[in-house]
Amino acid sequence: MKILTSSQIREVDSYTIKNEPVASIDLMERAAKVLTDWLIKNYNTSTSFKIFVGPGNNGGDGWAIARLLAERGYKKVNVYLLSISDKLSPDSEINRQRLELQNLVKIYILESENDFPEIISSDIIVEGLFGSGLTRPLSGLSAALVNYLNKSGSKIISIDIPGGLFGEDNSKNDKANIINADCTLTFQFPKISFFFPENEHYVGEWHVLPIGLHAGFIDSIETPYNYLTISEIKKSLKERNKFAHKGTFGHGLLIAGSYGMMGAAILGAKAALRTGIGLVTSHIPRLGYEIIQTAIPEAVISIDKSDTVFTEHPDLNKFNAIAVGPGLGCDEVSQKALNNLLKKADKPMVIDADALNIISANKEFIAIIPQNSILTPHPREFERLTGHYKDNFSRNKAQIEFAKKYKIYVVLKGAYTAIACPDGTCYFNTTGNPGMATAGSGDVLTGIILALMAQNYTPKEAALIGVFVHGLAGDIAAEETGENALIASDIINCISGAFLKLYDNKK
Repeated sequence: MKILTSSQIREVDSYTIKNEPVASIDLMERAAKVLTDWLIKNYNTSTSFKIFVGPGNNGGDGWAIARLLAERGYKKVNVYLLSISDKLSPDSEINRQRLELQNLVKIYILESENDFPEIISSDIIVEGLFGSGLTRPLSGLSAALVNYLNKSGSKIISIDIPGGLFGEDNSKNDKANIINADCTLTFQFPKISFFFPENEHYVGEWHVLPIGLHAGFIDSIETPYNYLTISEIKKSLKERNKFAHKGTFGHGLLIAGSYGMMGAAILGAKAALRTGIGLVTSHIPRLGYEIIQTAIPEAVISIDKSDTVFTEHPDLNKFNAIAVGPGLGCDEVSQKALNNLLKKADKPMVIDADALNIISANKEFIAIIPQNSILTPHPREFERLTGHYKDNFSRNKAQIEFAKKYKIYVVLKGAYTAIACPDGTCYFNTTGNPGMATAGSGDVLTGIILALMAQNYTPKEAALIGVFVHGLAGDIAAEETGENALIASDIINCISGAFLKLYDNKK
């Protein structure tokens, strides 16, 4: 699903108003009804709502919500107008007048800090101060109110975007003067800034609420940013033919493991097998033979001439896909072996973990990575490749440029794992949970993507489906174990559940 910039969202609003057609005040009413329905679903009529509004259309939503709540029998609703302008936007003024005519809700004007109301912890703050049109950091009375609300101890629900937060780049923002929302109810699309870790404190838990913006115009807008949904992933899944055999589903090579790190090879191979690969060959150091043979009887074993590290690769011609890196180590002889592998490989690869660390130490290797390969770094591994970044928005821009420059896919792991593609597009994942921040989780992802590549999914499909399935399996596992107790093997055990869920939806 597309993610649009703040300016593009304003274009969609304008186009919808002109071509649906719908009056702008009626579109605001539609949005307010969706917001109010959410509040009614989550809070009963005894709830005390304190609604803080600014002079723009974000405040207009707040005026309308107050009126609609009062219509539905909510008696404890008050509205507080931040007085930083002589006039309101036209639609906001209309909704203010409607609320005054209704005469069920008290309205207070905040002209100085002395006017700030008493707030108790049981109050629910609905914040509609500025919206996504904000272009500069907050200061003065606006900043004072934001800080006052943040210190109130009450739950804060922001309309569309937390007050003071920009929709995209916040590198020059004043982070001290941004609403710390517990929940953000955003219209039609999440904002790009919602997907970056430094903004989690401001956004809280976010929900996308459709408000009927013009679908045709949305389809026509080009944006590099998207986020993954289950409906889109299931469309890409292949059905299994009744007469298929193991050769139909590909043969993958996983080069992994070193002395003391054979677990990584086990996790990667098991994950590949659970993801439907026809056959997986694990290339491992000699001393890992009994370990792998015992732990994964379904895997074929390729033995390196070294007892402890990766020094050579087998004949590559018989493999449909290749993955390298989990638990590999960074021995000098392994660096030479990886260089040789990159030169000899004639198809896209999955490159992870120590293979990435070796490439970071030998930057000239980057140029020989096969085109359309999939790199799966965590943030520190990515920074070893490309340098340090002051914030995640800057890192994401660098990730996209790196993918474009070298014609590869870069899967930057973490919450909302970002997949940057050679064409300059970027997809944020929506599955997964903090319990997956555990040793071996990345090895599982490598095995999943390897299996999909071997089954003749395109590199883009393999990256997107692989990341989504990995996160979904982690979510299913967390339901069984809780996040604290989750380990990488639990993710593997729940890959089957992830596919059952996807194929049930598909059918």
